[in-house]
Amino acid sequence: MIRSPPRAVAGRLAATDRLSTAQRAILGYYAESGRFDYRALRIKSAVDDTLEAILDDVYADIEDAVAAELDVGTVDFEYETKLTLPAELTLGYLYRRAIARSTAGYDPVADEATGLGGRLGRVDPSAAANREAREYVERAEEATALIVQALLDGDMRDAVNDDEFEDFEVRVDGETEVDRKRVAVAAQAHLQSVVEAAFDRAPDAVRIAYDDAVERSEAHQEQDDRFRELLADALDGDGDAVERIESEYKFAPVPEDAPFEGDERDLPYLRTQYDRVGVIYRGMLDAYRGIGFEIPAAFGTSIVLAIIGAQIWLDDVDDYRDDVAEGQLTPVTAEYALADDDATAYEHVVGITERYFDLARDHAAKAGSPLNGIAIEYILRSGDPGRLPGSDADA
Repeated sequence: MIRSPPRAVAGRLAATDRLSTAQRAILGYYAESGRFDYRALRIKSAVDDTLEAILDDVYADIEDAVAAELDVGTVDFEYETKLTLPAELTLGYLYRRAIARSTAGYDPVADEATGLGGRLGRVDPSAAANREAREYVERAEEATALIVQALLDGDMRDAVNDDEFEDFEVRVDGETEVDRKRVAVAAQAHLQSVVEAAFDRAPDAVRIAYDDAVERSEAHQEQDDRFRELLADALDGDGDAVERIESEYKFAPVPEDAPFEGDERDLPYLRTQYDRVGVIYRGMLDAYRGIGFEIPAAFGTSIVLAIIGAQIWLDDVDDYRDDVAEGQLTPVTAEYALADDDATAYEHVVGITERYFDLARDHAAKAGSPLNGIAIEYILRSGDPGRLPGSDADA
């Protein structure tokens, strides 16, 4: 592909380390697509502000509940998670649709008149189209608040069940030396009660979508012991185990109801990683649909493929050595068990994730979602595959 001089320059800048990851992602998206979408940047800023406000409210409620449960003075609480990105992208998509529904010169996200028409008083924020657009924004934000809380609740529940508390950032009466498990249990229990009450008020389709996704994800987790045994046997030289990793894990048949078609169904690890992480976000999107928002299939597929790619490219790559030590089967540990040498395994890991990101980009373009495209570039530039055995950096 021959790029115009500006796109070529953007591509070179995106490949340097002198800029922030976010800046490189924006330049990389422009270099790849030829689109420099100023509206996308404004929407992303609005999404960031909304998510910050949602999380501030969630954590403030948790702090009050935990303080009451532990009978202490003050609690400062935050929870480290990457789970909110798909909700942020969906909110950005809905913001864009709201803007498209409003009249020129009115911003329904900020709820204000803009541009020359706004300054001259020629824009009527109370016009029917503008009021409907503003109501659409408010409903989208309410839905996102519920979904973010449900995602946090599920992630916290997994952390508590696994006795993993490093993502809980807590101070009690100003002290950081606290019973983190006790705080985590109280925080998760409170959040679960809030989510359950919100689901009771929401349409039945919302709870059904969420419960189905959680059930499928938990069913995949129940196979963890079997996958660990397969990896251990394969590393011990068991040829049958190697073949089973290939057929039951890498190329497990994709169910008919999975939101994929064509070349997507041939992606390595699609079934296992869809059940592991992707199905949660399909449930998230179905919850938005249950509330009444139209989310095109291409948008949803873009998110699911990007998140599966991110799971491999970020978490599984970063955790490779720990996963090997703990006997955890992931796409990355699987490739090193299947390949004849480290260099081949490394090339396969990079190639597989690139296939996920390429298809995610295609669907983002079909859905008309530049924010998804920028997010994919951000994920790509946040990874560090050079830490893997067989890379040039490892040599």
